[in-house]
Amino acid sequence: MNKSVLFGTLAFAGLAAAGASAATLDDVKARGTLNCGVTTGVPGFAEPDSDGVWQGFDVAVCRAVAAAVLGDSDAVTFVPTTGKTRFTSLASGEIDMLARNTTWTFSRDTDLKFDFTGVNYYDGQGFMVPTDLGVASATELDGATVCIQTGTTTELNLADYFRINGMSYEPVPIETGAEAVQQFLAGACDVYTTDRSALAAQRAGFENPDNYMLLPEVVSKEPLGPLVRHGDSEWFDIVKWTLYALIAAEEYGVTQANVEELASAPGDNPEVNRLLGTEGELGAMMGVSNSWAKDAIAAVGNFGEIFDTTIGESTAIGLARGLNAQYTDGGLMYAPPFR
Repeated sequence: MNKSVLFGTLAFAGLAAAGASAATLDDVKARGTLNCGVTTGVPGFAEPDSDGVWQGFDVAVCRAVAAAVLGDSDAVTFVPTTGKTRFTSLASGEIDMLARNTTWTFSRDTDLKFDFTGVNYYDGQGFMVPTDLGVASATELDGATVCIQTGTTTELNLADYFRINGMSYEPVPIETGAEAVQQFLAGACDVYTTDRSALAAQRAGFENPDNYMLLPEVVSKEPLGPLVRHGDSEWFDIVKWTLYALIAAEEYGVTQANVEELASAPGDNPEVNRLLGTEGELGAMMGVSNSWAKDAIAAVGNFGEIFDTTIGESTAIGLARGLNAQYTDGGLMYAPPFR
């Protein structure tokens, strides 16, 4: 989501990342807090609650990493970033990792010199319209005004889709998701386009959500996940395997409620024992405690628990697992072996 196409920004971010210190773990430990870049606010994914405490699906990844490294899921400084500022914030070292609905792309992995640590949400770009616009398909949007976040490849996807379908549109540039919602609800544009998960999340917060609908078309692949700077393999491993620990925990039935019991009384599954640090020295291999995964799971739950409580079908966001189900349930979520 919000994919940068500002080549000046790409160049700056790439150069900065290339020169970044490869000692993030030491910095985080010395500082005693993890600086995690998040969105400026997307319901269910990342936003502060009424007490100013950050909550959400992406926020949980930040908290899991803090628990794995520092033993404290509250030891996180959340840094809100926009589509334009997120990459410079990461490249400059202002943040240690970015967990902000960001799509894994070739240029970001190579030219920007970032490393994506995995996918925590498989998504695709879509369109939201008022129901009284009277359209049932994006192919009926010829001549529409479209709210689109600036500095993103969402713009390119939009341009490609309209060109392929022989349609024209008028862009209405916006900077943040909050501004997009404001402009869309005010009637400044006929259509709002971004990742479908974000559209569903924002629609859930509308006063009259039934007055708006997501059109059926999905016009891109958007594998979203956390990322870190190039050149720091140790830190990359920690963030990557923390995400995988949450995914593996769901597969093996390790939950926030039973993780302490399973860790105190190891069972017959060696994979679970290694995951929870009762066998082997996996944590030591990364420079963290052997209880790193147990601490992360105890803090935020497994991947399925996080999904269900933040954006799942029982929440106001109401997202089905779909591609984000475990591979054993027909989805794409799959953790490599812990051995």
